[in-house]
Parts: sequence; structure tokens; C-alpha cells
Amino acid sequence: MALAGRAAVWWARLRSAGPAAGSLCPPPRLPAVRAVWGRLYSSRGQEKLDMSMYPVESIRNFSIIAHVDHGKSTLADRLLEITGTIAVTDHNKQVLDKLQVERERGITVKAQSASLFYNHKGVNYLLNLIDTPGHVDFSYEVSRSLSACQGVILVVDANEGIQAQTVANFYLAFEAQLAIIPVINKIDLKNADPERVEKQIEKLFDIPVDECVRISAKQGTNVEKVLQKVIEKIPPPHCNTADPLKALVFDSTFDHYRGAIANIALFGGEIQKGHKIVSAHTKKRYEVNEVGILTPNEQPTHKLYAGQVGYLIAGMKEVTEAQIGDTLFLYKQPVEPLPGFKSAKPMVFAGMYPVDQTEYNNLKSALERLTLNDSSVNVHRDSSLALGAGWRLGFLGLLHMEVFNQRLEQEYNMSVILTAPTVPYKAVLSSAKLVKEYGKEEITIINPAQFPDKLSVSEYLEPTVLGTIVTPQEYIGKIITLCQDRRAVQKDMLYIDENRVMLKYLFPLNEIVVDFYDALKSLSSGYASFDYEDAGYQTADLVKMDILLNGNPVEELATIVHNDKAYATGKFLCERLKDAIPRQLFEIAIQAAIGKKIIARETLKAYRKNVVAKCYGGDITRRMKLLKRQAEGKKLMRKIGNVEVPRDAFIRVLKRQTDR
Repeated sequence: MALAGRAAVWWARLRSAGPAAGSLCPPPRLPAVRAVWGRLYSSRGQEKLDMSMYPVESIRNFSIIAHVDHGKSTLADRLLEITGTIAVTDHNKQVLDKLQVERERGITVKAQSASLFYNHKGVNYLLNLIDTPGHVDFSYEVSRSLSACQGVILVVDANEGIQAQTVANFYLAFEAQLAIIPVINKIDLKNADPERVEKQIEKLFDIPVDECVRISAKQGTNVEKVLQKVIEKIPPPHCNTADPLKALVFDSTFDHYRGAIANIALFGGEIQKGHKIVSAHTKKRYEVNEVGILTPNEQPTHKLYAGQVGYLIAGMKEVTEAQIGDTLFLYKQPVEPLPGFKSAKPMVFAGMYPVDQTEYNNLKSALERLTLNDSSVNVHRDSSLALGAGWRLGFLGLLHMEVFNQRLEQEYNMSVILTAPTVPYKAVLSSAKLVKEYGKEEITIINPAQFPDKLSVSEYLEPTVLGTIVTPQEYIGKIITLCQDRRAVQKDMLYIDENRVMLKYLFPLNEIVVDFYDALKSLSSGYASFDYEDAGYQTADLVKMDILLNGNPVEELATIVHNDKAYATGKFLCERLKDAIPRQLFEIAIQAAIGKKIIARETLKAYRKNVVAKCYGGDITRRMKLLKRQAEGKKLMRKIGNVEVPRDAFIRVLKRQTDR
């Protein structure tokens, strides 16, 4: 904060020196001070836009939705270029993907918005675009983005055709009663078959062939036609500037110097600097410091009006103040809060602990700021005998968990220990004592350490999902075998066209959460796609399996498994642990146990010095004496030696397919 203070003093000096001084004085050399200076200058120095030129009838709010890697971000880049929002250069790749993890992995993780200005038939339009993720683990971002829109562009790859996530995203938009513009992308590819894809869209979604727009986002072919379709097909927002202010917070980020920055969609009224506003969630009052639009960088405006999408800074200093789904209204002009968002339902739980307990408070602060930006993560306080104080986090899938961990490292420089991912099971208690203790008959188990004993439970329940697989027909046999291995029950089978099949299966969530997607891609040479939705709970024969290293249980590797698969899972985990744990100077016994019963074992041999190398002949008793002394030393070392399990071993151990 001292640096921020110095930057502010510098700015004050410049302003008192007159306008000429700004061009003569260079900004301070310290990088952090220069960053603050840049922020102060950009928010004051930019010319503010007048948004009153865009009445509600001239506004279109839309999202781009598609399966992974069908060209959403590339289409967004071309739309930004055509409307003059960004300069046309060869370097415009994934302009809206701002996170380091997005650029490294080549996928969109966070929905990003941008305002575009476009003139169509002599009328100036304001187009608010939201680019969304395509992976099933980030479907919550898509559903949230759709709440701020009146229409969507549904992008389908001309080569791959309709995939599982295309179907899921279509139904999200259809249920929200949004206008849908089908766009067939990548028509420039050698194997592109847009006619086949148009027939698929007509058969599955009942959208006429003549409504599809064929484009190449990479080359810019026909992209302008998409903008014209957006203006003609998507209705303007249903709201009025004369109504009292009603703003929905659909995203938020945290800035060290300006506090929480809320992305808002206005459903009524107008907002400007100086307005006193109230949060419906916290009931706190704020004064607006700045409003503006994202182009895609922050561009301050005089006001924001009903139907427009932008950002708001109002001195929200606490991370918890700009809650996603909150409604903002003017002080003394209360309104009925908007319904907000249905909270995300976590599919995978994992324990997260600091490597060093002295980092606990820093990690707590980093988690609060990151969960402000990624509200689909569920956080509960937790503690472990081995790892100390930490949290039990709920994620939408394993990729979501890996991305969240990567963002913690890259954005907040935090190294953490992640335990084995588990799914939320339920147990129906039969013991009156336990029912009284928990206050209810049915409990949810998100931590294997809390798994109740079989004697006190009448039945265990496991979560299930309805999975959709879209695949070329030549891989059907292999995929059906894979699904049967994962205890899945077939529900439906539909031929989309002569080559592609859509399969629907009811899966136990535990069977698909770790590596089903990888196995499916491997079996189908990358052509099959997979999507799933929650399907409730079913009765299951479950047991808790502990992993022991030299007789000591490793709490973070304890798992809940189906009884039929206990032996195979235990043997597999022991074998993988044998590869993952470095050899020590003493022998390590790796065991899988259910209660007191050992069901699998692997032995990691010790490093041995050749103590008999110096014996050249002589009596055998001399050799035996040296070997006996070495064995006694190893035995003592085994009693007092600690087995270090590498941090990244937990996810690596759970992958079913060996990396050999």
C-alpha cells in the first residue's frame, strides 16, 4: 500500500503542475508503482464514452457457445476485429482468454465479455458479446453467462459435426428461451462437410437448414453475416431506463488497489459515478466510483443504462462483498431482487492443505479471492492429523480441480497439497445414537475419514450421472465394453446420421470422475465426445479402503469403493504407489486394507550397499555376520523412517492407465 500511496502523491503533483507536466514527467521506474500509476492514469486520462446514444432497441446481448475446440474464441477475435474493437494483426489469437492457464492449455476456462459497436443499415448498435468455455467441467460458466443474454451463437465444427457438449449447450439455451443462431465453422478445412452438419442440426435441434451460417472464423469468411444475423434474429433486452435501478452481478474479480470489480447487467434504470447503491445480499451501502464497459479492456463511461452490460467499482474492499448473483439497487429505492443463479452442484471433492502450516492465512486469502472469480467452487473448513488445518473443496470435475490448482500457483504463488478426489456419497443411518448426533437420518459423506461403519448404516447411496456419448459408429463396440466395465446401464441409442451415434448411459459418478474421459478419447482415437448431467443417487455396496505404508495409514489416500471392485482397485493403487514413491534406505510395505483385512500388498525394496564386496574368500560366517548387521540396521531404520509421498503422486496414482 506504500507503493500505491507514492503513486497517488506523484499523480497529485502532476495535476498541480498543470497539463504540460504530464507529458514531461516520466512515470516512476519501480514496476509496482508504474502499474498503479498506469491504472490511475488510464481511469482518469481516458475519454469517457456517452452510452445514451444506444437506446434499448439498439442493444443485443449474446453468448458464443460450442463444444471444446470448435472455434468460439477464434470467432470472438474476428468479431472484435470487424467491429474495430481491436486492431487487425496476426497476433490476435484468443484475445479474450486472459488467464495464463487458458493460453497454456489452449482452452477457455472463464467466460469473458466485450462490448462491440457496429453500424447496420445506418443504425449504430451496441453488441455485448460473452465468450464461454466449452468443456463440461465449466458448464456453470455457460449457464451463468446465458442469464445476461437474449440470444446465442451455437458454433459447430464442419469437420467433427455435433458433439456431446454441443447438445448440452443447445438445451441450456433452449430452456432459457433464447434465440439460437447456428453457425458452421471451419469450412476451409480439407475434410469439412457442412451439408452433413446441417442435416445433423436439423435432425437433432429441429432448426431449418437455411438458418445455418457457414463461416471460417480463422480466415474471416462470412463472419460479417453472423453480426447481421445477431441484429436481425436476437431481440433487444426487455427493460426500461425509466424503471428503478436493478443490476445483476454476473461475474466479479478482485483488484489489490480498487477492491472488488463487479461485472453487471442492467435490467432497469441507470447508474453513474456518485450514485449511492445497496447490495441486496449483504445490505451494505456503497458509493459508485466508476462505471464503464469492457472493450475488452476497461473503458470508463459517464453512465450505464438499462439493457447494457459493463463493470462497476464501488469501493467494495472485502472479497465477499461482490457476490455473483447479487442484485444492486439505488439507496432508498429498493427493488425485488433478481432470482440470481442456481448454486453449482460439486461433482468431485478433494482436501487442500498448505505445504507449510505457516502459509495457512496466505492460502486462505488466495482461496477467498479465487473463489470470488470462480464461484462454482464449494469450500468447507477441514483438518487432518497428518496435514494439519486445510479445506475440503468441491469442484465440477477433475479438469476444473487441476485448473483451479494451477491458477492458485500462477496467480497467487501458492503451493498446496491436494488429496485424492472423491465424490459425495450418502449413508442412511440405522443407529439411533448416530441419528441423534447428526440430527438427521441421511448424511452426506464428502471425506472418506467420516465414512460410518457398516454396522450403524442401513444402506449406502452413491451419486449417478446421465452421460451422453457422441461417437463414430466404428467405435461403438469398444465404447459399450468400456461403459459396462464402469458399471454403466444403457438408456438410449440414437443414430444422428449414417456415421455418428449418440449413446446415453447411467453411470455411477465415481466410475467416470478420474479418467473415463481419457480412456474414451484413447479408445476412439479422439473422435468420441462426452457430457454428463446429475441423475440423483442409487443404492450401492460401498466400503472404505485404507492405504498403509509400513503399517501407517495414509489419510489422504483413503478412498470409498464399490465392494465388487475393492480387490482390483486396491491392487492397482498399490502398484501405482510403488512406481510413485521414491525408494528409501529401508524396505516399504505398501498395503490396501478394508477394516483389518489386508487385500493387496506391494513391497518397495530398499537401497542396499554391497557390504560383502570386501570379502575375498574366507569363512562363510564372516559374510553372514556382515549381512546380519546390515539387516538389523535396516530394521531399525524402518521403525523410525518417515515415508515421503510426493505431492503430485495423489492424482498420478489414481489414473487407471499406466504411463508406460
